[in-house]
Amino acid sequence: MFRLSSRDLALVATFAGVIAALGLVPGFLPTGVTVPITAQTLGVMLAGSIIGARRGAAAVLLFLALVALGLPLLAGGRGGLGVLVGPSVGYFVGWILGAWVIGFLSERRRSSYDFATGFGINVIGGILVIHACGLVGLMVRLGLSLEAAVATDLWFILGDLVKAVIAASVAVGVHRAYPGLLGGSRRARFFARA
Repeated sequence: MFRLSSRDLALVATFAGVIAALGLVPGFLPTGVTVPITAQTLGVMLAGSIIGARRGAAAVLLFLALVALGLPLLAGGRGGLGVLVGPSVGYFVGWILGAWVIGFLSERRRSSYDFATGFGINVIGGILVIHACGLVGLMVRLGLSLEAAVATDLWFILGDLVKAVIAASVAVGVHRAYPGLLGGSRRARFFARA
């Protein structure tokens, strides 16, 4: 059963806020690309890396629910249900799955979480998962062929690699300071909730 304590809810709200705050960084729309390049994927990676699968995915869901209600939290001050079902829809679905995958893998490696591990996990969840969903969204919403969707998606790879480096670096520091955030042993969970 999926229950969140008040502390869990606070962490979910905090990371939804982080994703929203990263929307203040202006997006970049390359010529011929209909999906903007934004910093918000970094927030998705941080959510999964730092607070784990369930809470990380919940933070992304909360953020997307607020956007669906019309709050202009996406880069460029965009919001509303219409934005969520546009060409970016696959990436938004990928954010939820990506945060969950990153969190799941991070939880499994919590005792040996280092930069290389964190970077690899963020590449798997933050790039492979999100981009796979994004490709499907581009093909369905824009009617692109797989080749055309991949050509569009390639614009995002370099920036997302940089975001994976940042997310892994931040997560390593946070987990050193607060080792119980990802869960684990009873002792770790006790100190995480204290």
